[in-house]
Amino acid sequence: MARFILFILEQLLSLLTLAIIVNAVMSWLVAFDVINLRHPFVRQVARFLDAVTRPVLAPFQRFIPPIGGVDITPIIALIVLQAIGAYLLPWLFQPLIGMLG
Repeated sequence: MARFILFILEQLLSLLTLAIIVNAVMSWLVAFDVINLRHPFVRQVARFLDAVTRPVLAPFQRFIPPIGGVDITPIIALIVLQAIGAYLLPWLFQPLIGMLG
C-alpha cells in the first residue's frame, strides 16, 4: 500500500513538472506573439496552467526577482520538485514500505 501511495505522489509531481514546463513555453509563445490569448481555448489553457502552477511558483517569486527581465523561478521550482521526487519522498516512505511492504 505504501508503494502505491509513493507511486501516486511521484506521478503527481511528474504532472506538476510537466505543467510548469508547458506554462513556461506557453508564456514565451504569448510573449513572442506566436499564440494569442484572445482565442478562447488558449485563454482557458493559460488560466488552467496558471491556476495549477501559481501555488508552486509564487513562493519562489517572492524571493527570486526576474534577472534581466527573465523569470528563472520555473527552473528553480523544477529543480526542487525533482529533488523532492528523487530524495525526499523515498526517504519519507522507506519506513512505511519496510513495515507494510
